[in-house]
Amino acid sequence: MFPEANKGYSYEDCKATADWLLAQTDVRPTVGIVCGSGLGGLADMLKDQVAFNYKDIPNFPQSTVHGHAGRLVFGTLKGRPCVCMQGRFHLYEEQFAVKSITLPMRIFKLLGVETVMLTNAAGGLNQDFKVGDIMIIKDHLNMPGFAGNNPLSGPNDERFGVRFPCMSDAYDRELQQLAMDVGQELGYGDFLREGVYCVLGGPSFETIAECRMLHKLGADAVGMSTVHEVIIARHCGMRVFALSLITNQAVMDYDSEEKANHEEVLQTGRQRAQQLERLVSTMVTRIEHNNNYA
Repeated sequence: MFPEANKGYSYEDCKATADWLLAQTDVRPTVGIVCGSGLGGLADMLKDQVAFNYKDIPNFPQSTVHGHAGRLVFGTLKGRPCVCMQGRFHLYEEQFAVKSITLPMRIFKLLGVETVMLTNAAGGLNQDFKVGDIMIIKDHLNMPGFAGNNPLSGPNDERFGVRFPCMSDAYDRELQQLAMDVGQELGYGDFLREGVYCVLGGPSFETIAECRMLHKLGADAVGMSTVHEVIIARHCGMRVFALSLITNQAVMDYDSEEKANHEEVLQTGRQRAQQLERLVSTMVTRIEHNNNYA
């Protein structure tokens, strides 16, 4: 699925893919959206769609996870030209795949994308969170990165970005505030949160001891995606906004009979998808028209 995954793709590989896509569509996207598990309906909101299956795109990896359609969709959202990943890639899909799972972010950059909006499904660690809450990500913990599994490892190509990019401003604060403002206007105040997202390698769900540890470290939610894409997007100079749909409450009690499962993740996604889609689409409109966020 990921050829030479531990080696990664060159600038020339990424440009060839971007040029191929640009030759197939007249859409010149300035916003890139990544749909998490069960949240692919965001792509269906795009007007005048031109869609490509991942398997048909040169150099592109393929998604193997249920709930991820595996399509790259170009179109307009409230008049704004966008490109949407209907399904993403994860560390656990192939050993040493960290370079390949972030390839689309570099292609986004070469397509002309300026702002990346990422969504994911996550388990809630914060005891104040409830299933169905939407968490605006303000920061992250990159646990695979602590073990040296960082998408920027290896030679750096200055055409993408600097050798040592800053991550203290990884999540755009103006976009976070915009999301809170839009959420309040839409009446989402009761289930809109903000917090720290922690990524693990997966695919097994966390043990009780791991959940307790991550909670003590300051994580509010835990999942298996997004952070590596954020690192590459920021390395490329794109603005980043990300949010998690809390699809299950992490098990923190040894007396609990609860068990995390992927079907629960997808079911919660289906139940909350319409509100999440409305939040993101309204934000896209404001990014276009409000100079403070442009």
